[in-house]
Amino acid sequence: MRLEDVRLRYRRGGPWVLRGVTARLDPGEVAVVLGRNGAGKSTLLQLCAGVLRPVRGRVVDRPHRVGWVPERFPADQPFTVTRYLTAMGRAAGLGRADADRAVDRWTDRLGLAPFRTVRMPDLSKGTAQKVGLAQAMLRTPGLLVLDEPWEGLDAAARGLVPELVDEVLTAGGAVLVSDHRGETVRLPGARHWTVADGLLTDEPATGDAAVAVVEVAVPAARVAGTVARLRADGHQILRVREPAVPPTRAAAPPAPVPPAGAGPTGDPTRDGRAGEVAW
Repeated sequence: MRLEDVRLRYRRGGPWVLRGVTARLDPGEVAVVLGRNGAGKSTLLQLCAGVLRPVRGRVVDRPHRVGWVPERFPADQPFTVTRYLTAMGRAAGLGRADADRAVDRWTDRLGLAPFRTVRMPDLSKGTAQKVGLAQAMLRTPGLLVLDEPWEGLDAAARGLVPELVDEVLTAGGAVLVSDHRGETVRLPGARHWTVADGLLTDEPATGDAAVAVVEVAVPAARVAGTVARLRADGHQILRVREPAVPPTRAAAPPAPVPPAGAGPTGDPTRDGRAGEVAW
């Protein structure tokens, strides 16, 4: 997808929200949109998603399937969660059976199963946001556009957002995401699109920072909560082992065999008195 000299204002004679924006996002890339409040981040995302059209310039090579999740998902609709998602799946080109399977998959994955028969206006903000994520992923999009996707989500759901991003990238799609919570540390290798004074600065992705692997032992009953908290803090969980028998007290390491002619410490210059050996 390319933005070519894109300009937008909301009324004739009004100030330009975006002016002369040129950028490119290739398949397999993710870009984080940064900028202060009111700089035009949401406007840029809506242009990329096709919700808005530029006054001047153009957006070209936008993928046919776009998943769009606004900052405030419009939940004031007279449908249950299941009816809404099924209709969105059909609108995305899925057949009835495929739409039903997709709804089952994403309601289970996002923890929406208990809310399937609840009417949309009765949902909390966080649950409505999950519905917004589900509708965007019912059919894997070629471009996923997320405006503050972590807003209102609980810790477990926040940890799922990078997984959705990874799925789109793995399938050859591209992702645009804005965030003011600092959650985008979960997206290593992302480009940075900074919006200021109506212009966009494109900073290419930098190499991933060095990481360390730390093994942590926790009581089996606390595994799920610990994993959720670590993911919420931006850490990657490599694996969770099966519960193990608590480790016994470590035995002292065996004493080294001294060379011939040496004292008990193995050092010919020392007499081997107790406490003289350092490990």
